Amino acid sequence: MKSRMIIKNGYVYDPINKINGEKMDIYIENGKIVEEFTGNSTEIINAEGKTVMPGGVDIHSHIAGKLNSARVFRPEDHRTDPVPKTSVTRSGVGYSLPSTFVTGYRYSAMGYTTVFEPAVTPLEAKHAHEELIDTPMIDKGIFVCVGNNYFVLKYIKEGEYEKLKHFIAWLLKTVKGYSLKVVNPGGQETWKWGKNVNNLDDKVKGYDITPRDIVTNLTKVNEELNFPHTNHVHCNNLGSPGNYEVTLETMKAVEGIKPKKGRKNVLHIAHSQFNSYAGENWGNFSSGAAEIAEYLNKHGHITTCIGQVIFTNTTTITSDGPWQYRLYLLTKNKWAGADTELETSGGIVPYIFKKKNPVNTIQWAIGLELMLLTKEPWKVFIGTDHPNGGPFTFYPLIIAWLMSRKAREEMIQKVHKVVHSRTQLASIDREYSLFEVAVCTRAGTAKALGLSEKGHLGVGADADVAIYNLNPEKLDRGNYNEIIKAFSRAAYTIKDGEVVVKDGEVVKEVYGKTYWTNFQYTEDEELREDLEKVFRDYYTVSLSNFEVPLTYLPNNKPIKIEVK
Repeated sequence: MKSRMIIKNGYVYDPINKINGEKMDIYIENGKIVEEFTGNSTEIINAEGKTVMPGGVDIHSHIAGKLNSARVFRPEDHRTDPVPKTSVTRSGVGYSLPSTFVTGYRYSAMGYTTVFEPAVTPLEAKHAHEELIDTPMIDKGIFVCVGNNYFVLKYIKEGEYEKLKHFIAWLLKTVKGYSLKVVNPGGQETWKWGKNVNNLDDKVKGYDITPRDIVTNLTKVNEELNFPHTNHVHCNNLGSPGNYEVTLETMKAVEGIKPKKGRKNVLHIAHSQFNSYAGENWGNFSSGAAEIAEYLNKHGHITTCIGQVIFTNTTTITSDGPWQYRLYLLTKNKWAGADTELETSGGIVPYIFKKKNPVNTIQWAIGLELMLLTKEPWKVFIGTDHPNGGPFTFYPLIIAWLMSRKAREEMIQKVHKVVHSRTQLASIDREYSLFEVAVCTRAGTAKALGLSEKGHLGVGADADVAIYNLNPEKLDRGNYNEIIKAFSRAAYTIKDGEVVVKDGEVVKEVYGKTYWTNFQYTEDEELREDLEKVFRDYYTVSLSNFEVPLTYLPNNKPIKIEVK
């Protein structure tokens, strides 16, 4: 039985419940937010002069799966920013690739309580769950890569839509995934022949279908199967000049698809900064953020996270194998590439984003433009596509750039001058409010993920709370370092009703839940025959060993869905 707690007199920002800086008390009992209780509480936290928000919810951060391969690939990253053992926490290493324990500690120190790993190959799912078990402090889940899966491509080619639905339901339940991820649809399959697809209507090698077919079919399946989160798409042609056009086409392609009951959107565009590029080549490379933001402002069926670039040494790691090879050719940095049997490909390339590099400058500006030009923060979320754009520990700096025009202006003085001629960033006056920050870091992401118990402080919500040393009545946007400091080191992080961080230091190590989608359905006999034959003939594991058992999820939280 967890103790009762009152958080008193804080300035509360709870966008889902339309609370905008109201000074009020929050009551917690048995790990949940309650309306009130009589009698004495066992713990009172004085939040006078402080900002109170729900715990942060990160919709897209690579924290498991292929990340372990990147750790092996980059031993030099281990020597940066080592973390010593304390009486509460374990030691760890890693800057852009922190070890599992350090990942949990650093998120919790910033007031985050829920994080989703957005790209796991089905065959990697066991290992990904092992890493998540090892990651303390946060609730979590995985998105499963399906956009180049053999069975998906086969059933789309053959027009076997119902079998496709049953396969997706079987796959997510079997590997204990939360939602679908589509990376460069059709591109990895084509990469097996050393080629790629560049737009929605290129043919996928060997299947006579297109990326458009993959995106639309999987989006329809996602909505008809009642997934808690929409189809999560990494668009074609990532990282290439002019790719904002294929991003727009991808968003338009799903306009007519009916969303599940209770939501408006049907698609989430991942790390859209990397897919908002204008220009025909690197010589005239420029921002296409305004076109993407204009579309988002006029349509309600899309959400996105930005994949903000940070000027730092980081590690790019993605299931987009052909792009990673192109990045290797551009940088001549070391490169690791892999193809995961019948499922997907991937790659790892270290990268340094530099302030005086014109391309990197424009990339940096694009992420902020997307946030500032999109009118509703419910549609566009903070993120770095960790670690691709930079480590997640830079979220407080992104918040400062959004909240303070002075912070942006000072950085603009330090970057390449193309920021003035090829982006709109210098002309944007908008400054985010604390309410908007709460939307794009917790309320909006929780809503997009379909997590009804997350992202708000209403009765029945999980008692995940972040308290920051920031007084809204004395907020000085010019002194933006105070914003960075506050969001870097939470005064308190409360997880399931327990104080786990105080003054930016972990004071109690806890382990969160793993969310997964548990489909209830009658097995399709023809699908089972297909699975058994293909696993027997081509996979390196048997079908019986493919399943992730519940022992890999000791603290699991299944979302039950019936398939008819």
